[in-house]
Amino acid sequence: MSTTVRDARGIRFHLSLNVSDLARSVEFYRAVFGAEPAKCRADYAKFEADDPPLVLSLEPTPRGAGGALNHLGFRLPDAAALVALQERLERAGLRSQREEGVECCYARQTKFWLHDPDGTLWEFYTLDEDIDHRGAGQVPDAVTAAPAAGKREVWEHVMGTPLPQGQAEASVDEVRLRGSLNVPLDREAQDGLVRAAWHALRPGGRVFVHTLVAERPLSGPPQLPGPAAAVQYVPPDTLPSSLLAAAGFQRLKYLKFDEKPCFVREGVALREQQLEAHKP
Repeated sequence: MSTTVRDARGIRFHLSLNVSDLARSVEFYRAVFGAEPAKCRADYAKFEADDPPLVLSLEPTPRGAGGALNHLGFRLPDAAALVALQERLERAGLRSQREEGVECCYARQTKFWLHDPDGTLWEFYTLDEDIDHRGAGQVPDAVTAAPAAGKREVWEHVMGTPLPQGQAEASVDEVRLRGSLNVPLDREAQDGLVRAAWHALRPGGRVFVHTLVAERPLSGPPQLPGPAAAVQYVPPDTLPSSLLAAAGFQRLKYLKFDEKPCFVREGVALREQQLEAHKP
């Protein structure tokens, strides 16, 4: 039987430790916090302290299987806070992997993962509900290996700046197109922009596309308020993916495409779309 969890207490630091003897560790942290564990199973335990606001997980791990640190992270109060944080980190150039409805640690969670420059694994998540089984989603294989050493080369274009020219072939690990398709370009120029991204990327490289899209074509400029006023053109929501596919990109994945529109113009819903794809 599951119980819905509503945490209105804000962000909590999360620390997950590998322990050689779960029972001894539970006794130790019971004394440290002066409280019973919030969750205690034969293969997992969790303490939730209010001062400091901490979620401490204990993972039974045989000696020699690694150091004491399993991973670090933050528990966010709701999905909106999680999405906002992931967007901010993406804008800062920190690539992450999002997982929806993962069953992990006797709970259902939505989360994303990333590594710091030294390979330490960080988890950012919301707690959706408790469940009565552990689940299989503890740490996905895609994020258990730390990224290769060395600086990633990134090429970025932002709406309102000149289109890049003359990028060396296979010279970057990632291309980011932020609002690049929200200016009036003919189809040849749109294709050329995506082909330039393909040309610049090394094999296995990633392209990230962030665009305001429309469920059907508008008759003219959207005339949006505030910072969005810079958007001169809103393409149909199928255009970014079709451009990427035509250029040869693979493993296309939508990172954000909310059901609720950001704006409505001429009765047409406009939504923020984020997607990624990779060069084979």
